[in-house]
Amino acid sequence: MKKFGLIIGGVIAIAVIGAIAYTLWLTSDVEVSTSTPVAATLVLPTTAPTTAAAPATATTASDNTAAATATTGTEPTTDASQPAAAGAKIYRIDASQSSASYQVRETFLQDNKIVDAVGVTKAIAGELLIDTATPANSQVGEIVVDISQLQSDSERRDNAIRREWLESSKYPNAVFKNGVISNLPSDLKEGVEFSFQITGDMTIHDTTNPLTFDVTATLNGDTLTGKATTKFNMSSFNVDAPDIGGMLKAEDEVLLTLDLVATAVAQ
Repeated sequence: MKKFGLIIGGVIAIAVIGAIAYTLWLTSDVEVSTSTPVAATLVLPTTAPTTAAAPATATTASDNTAAATATTGTEPTTDASQPAAAGAKIYRIDASQSSASYQVRETFLQDNKIVDAVGVTKAIAGELLIDTATPANSQVGEIVVDISQLQSDSERRDNAIRREWLESSKYPNAVFKNGVISNLPSDLKEGVEFSFQITGDMTIHDTTNPLTFDVTATLNGDTLTGKATTKFNMSSFNVDAPDIGGMLKAEDEVLLTLDLVATAVAQ
């Protein structure tokens, strides 16, 4: 009986040591990039192409041909010096004044304490085209966030997320592309906040899903400020909600917020 008790005690000790070792490994430092990601750029639309008459052409048939033929027509030509469409500007996200953040509900199991974990990064890039003359022509370009640079109030949490759940050394970027703007007001006035939605394809952890952001924005001269928010489940991107046995468990739902300041690009 005593021998059996020693065996059980040894197994428990090994399990405890293993759990401690795993936790130490899980929360140990992970190398993180410090550079700003790069996103694809937009191109301003130009005014409608001009058309010029093409020279008339005539072809004389050979003796074996029934008749001669002649054709005339016009072909569109593009003038490289055409001005950009009036009212259209491209605004590039200023990473130094912008941020991307997540908010996730966590429960600490020991005392059943519930907190909202928040992680933030300034590693964000992208562009938007706003056309105040014809708002329906506005566009959103690719938006890229380096999620390996997300930081919360706990370095141990950050390292665990990078290493075990987001695997951000393998999949460092969250990429939003093919965005389509909807419900944009027909009249955009400077200094007046307006709201709209953007729907596109979000790729996280090498998994792509459609996602819709609710956006509020304000134009002030060459500056566009705004906030975009959306909610999604981590599991939809093949990411398990963080669960450190005996310590804490996170919910599946994530609130993603983009706080943006973008400045007009010189053309």
